Parts: sequence; C-alpha cells; structure tokens
Amino acid sequence: MSAGSPFYENGLPRFKGNFQNGKMQGFWQFFRKDGSLMRAGHFDEDRQVGVWTTYARDGSVVKETDFRS
Repeated sequence: MSAGSPFYENGLPRFKGNFQNGKMQGFWQFFRKDGSLMRAGHFDEDRQVGVWTTYARDGSVVKETDFRS
C-alpha cells in the first residue's frame, strides 16, 4: 500500500503517520485539503486495526469503524 505524497499542493498535510519496514504502522491521521481531520486510527503492517474514527469538518465524530476481527 502506497500512501503517496504527505502534502497537498497547498502545503497542508494529507496524512501523518509512521512507516516501519516500508509499511504503515501505528497511529495515523488523514486530513482534508482544508486541513480538517478526516479520519484517524491504527495500522499494523499496512492493515487497519482497532477502531477507526471518521470526523466531520467541524470535528464532530461521524462514525467509528471497528477493524478488530
């Protein structure tokens, strides 16, 4: 899985997170072009794990998705 460029053309971050051995690992955040937080959760070797939260532009929680299976 390739995360692509970490920044939008306007200079704001698309995502923040860490890679380990070339794979997405640990806590990640994904942002909209306006800088608002869109989604956050954990990866384990490129796999979404645990509970991921999706946010509205105003910061309120839209939904939580459980990837524990």
